[in-house]
Amino acid sequence: MVQPAITGSGVFTPPEVITNEELVVAYNAYAEAFNARHATEIAAGEVAAKGLSSPEFIVSASGIERRHVMDKAGVLDPEVMHPRLRARSDDEPGIMAEMALDACGKALARAEREAGEVDLVICAASNHERPYPAVAIEIQDLLGAGGFAFDMNVACSSATFGIQAAADMIRSGSARRALVVSPEICSGHLEWRDRDCHFIFGDVCTALVIEAAEEAKGAHFRILSTRCATRFSNNIRNNNGFLRRSRPNGMADRRDMLFVQEGRRVFKEVLPMVSAHILEHMEAEGVTAADLRRLWLHQANRTMNDFIGRKVMGRVPEREEQPNILQDYANTSSAGSIIAFAQYSDDLRPGDLGLICSFGAGYSVGSVLVARG
Repeated sequence: MVQPAITGSGVFTPPEVITNEELVVAYNAYAEAFNARHATEIAAGEVAAKGLSSPEFIVSASGIERRHVMDKAGVLDPEVMHPRLRARSDDEPGIMAEMALDACGKALARAEREAGEVDLVICAASNHERPYPAVAIEIQDLLGAGGFAFDMNVACSSATFGIQAAADMIRSGSARRALVVSPEICSGHLEWRDRDCHFIFGDVCTALVIEAAEEAKGAHFRILSTRCATRFSNNIRNNNGFLRRSRPNGMADRRDMLFVQEGRRVFKEVLPMVSAHILEHMEAEGVTAADLRRLWLHQANRTMNDFIGRKVMGRVPEREEQPNILQDYANTSSAGSIIAFAQYSDDLRPGDLGLICSFGAGYSVGSVLVARG
């Protein structure tokens, strides 16, 4: 049977950065203006006052220190508080495709492959800028790749589900070489005016080349096993999903049209689910904690990752065993675990085992067991 492998990885990082300090200044200016504007209603108990944020609160709640975004000015304008992404004509590349070209180019270079050698493109992301035509097909066209392409969305688990789909197709022979690309413009669906979540997300794009291990031209990671699971929950939800602020039928103030989560319920329900999923996956493959050299976990929250790392390893993992990029990128949805993999995998030696895992809305969780080739 064909053994699929990850032979290249690439990350596009937007050049604009928002620090916690900058974000807090903008949010607090908005909150103070809101409170002044609604002072009478607040005094009467008809409207809740907006609480103020602080850099210390953000780090304590999440471990995040900064984030990259596609538009900094719009987010930091107290009168706007969202990215302003320009409208594009139908005959120019979409913003997600532009991000993808950069990440895919880097991944292909690492794999020593040309785009024309790719016959499968999966755009696996939590939000897409349009329903159709598929963003993946646009990426395929701009790259000059062959074969076929499609979009998929499993929220924060999209990338690992995409890896499983690509690996299965390579095993079956329906594809020879795949790109799994995750352009995540999370700033477009975040409510930057909500103190409880205004700091969570950032923007990025990741890409992986997946092909048969025997065709790898250099260092690679054999995909030994994949496992995916879903369980429906409303605790993380977005009822709109489009990367724009305008809302049809006067829905501009509907809070549910952007990212919403019940944080305490998510912690209580997701952590046991993810920990059990990883441990069961390892047990099924005969892998123990002592065998694992590295965990590349979804980058949603530092406390969540620390909890999962302890459960999986049976102890507090060393920093190099469970690398975090959350402090620099914030939560980038499905791309987070792939950023960690791309940045912290070159030091592994042939035979070393690692596990990529992402989890989130759905609920969904995907894990990928790999070995350095």
